[in-house]
Amino acid sequence: MTSHFDAIIIGTGQSGPSLAGRLTAAGRKVAIVERKRFGGTCVNNGCIPTKALVASARAAYIARRGAEFGVTIPGPISVDMMKVKQRKDSIVARSAQGVERWLRTMQSSTVFEGHGQFEDPHTVRVNDQLLEAPQIFLNVGGRASVPSIPGLDAVPFLNNSSMMEVDFLPPSLIVIGGSYIGLEFGQMYRRFGSEVTVIERGPRLVSREDDDVSDAIRSILENEGVRVLTNACDFRVEKRGSGVAVLVNCEGRSTEILGSHLLVAVGRNPNTHDLGLDKAGIRTDEKGYIQVDDQLRTNVEGVWAIGDCNGRGAFTHTSYNDFEIVAANLLDNDPRRVSDRILAYNLYIDPPLGRCGITEKQARRLGRPVLMATRPMTRVGRAVEKSETQGFLKILVDAQSKLILGASMLGVEGDEIIHSIIDIMYAKAPYTVIQRAMHIHPTVSELIPTLLGDLRPLE
Repeated sequence: MTSHFDAIIIGTGQSGPSLAGRLTAAGRKVAIVERKRFGGTCVNNGCIPTKALVASARAAYIARRGAEFGVTIPGPISVDMMKVKQRKDSIVARSAQGVERWLRTMQSSTVFEGHGQFEDPHTVRVNDQLLEAPQIFLNVGGRASVPSIPGLDAVPFLNNSSMMEVDFLPPSLIVIGGSYIGLEFGQMYRRFGSEVTVIERGPRLVSREDDDVSDAIRSILENEGVRVLTNACDFRVEKRGSGVAVLVNCEGRSTEILGSHLLVAVGRNPNTHDLGLDKAGIRTDEKGYIQVDDQLRTNVEGVWAIGDCNGRGAFTHTSYNDFEIVAANLLDNDPRRVSDRILAYNLYIDPPLGRCGITEKQARRLGRPVLMATRPMTRVGRAVEKSETQGFLKILVDAQSKLILGASMLGVEGDEIIHSIIDIMYAKAPYTVIQRAMHIHPTVSELIPTLLGDLRPLE
């Protein structure tokens, strides 16, 4: 027997539940399919739990620095990893349960628990039930990639999901992967008390960033005792007693790194391999991402792909923006597009990196005059007052239009102050608007107008 709906949403990550809310409010009958955890990656093993762990790690870091601020804490600082995990779990549970409760009590919606697979372009099987709808929205997210490294299949290793179950302190943690996930976990566990080594194949950490940003991030981590190895090749993994050994060639020299635990953080794959996309005729690219147009429509009429599975963004905020785009086009007669949005993201090491727009390297390839200004955090009063002076601010401006092209804010509160730049970019206002604004003292943001006053031509 087939159940008929106006719309089927597969997956309950950041975009799916909100879209269900808009569709049901518009009088549509909606089926919601979730095979495992309500809330998707962000809620269960992404943003929310990792930032909860980052907060615990920062508390330990600040406690150890108490004497710098004139605060004496008797005895050595210790971290109870079971309590750290319990705190994280309680935060995750509240969020996940909130999403599930919202969907189950949503009028005109029906929740189906199980794995959804296409039978044809408009029919989805969930366990032994068939669901049919003229509109189907795929919000299936992604999972950790497993690289092809000799010996990896013979040793136990962690990824971003299994790290969420760790309730002990690894004596020595090896991290393969020098980008966002690897660096956040690397710094976090160093602050908890582990010895940490980060191994990166490329010549520098977070390779998508400018060299000066990558160098500063490496310095921040190494200042805290994280060992960083770059230009690593010829990987091999071996079990050594109760631990693990990673053998690599770095800068032409064979190196062996011994650790108690191994975290593999080398990227993500979309959860599209087992959806039966071939039965629906839905196209994917060579990496498995569902191909979509500028309004997130697939090649099959009435089927959309939103969130991480479409390859048009790998962040919670891009997934939520996907929902906004789809809802605006379907329900509001407002033709919004993916190409309207400005690239923006944060790296949540401490201090954090806030990023938007293009990099200096990209700006140099534009072939037109560009202005740039930088300011070290040592010259930001708020950072000095807090004894957090690592990092710098950098901004890029089109010399002719005076529009801001991009910014890198690596430093205390960089994850927040980047939004003042993003808002001006969306407004398509010249940089002089924010340069002439009166900001509040003492803040980090107050230095943005000062920074813009230092713009000079890129040499």
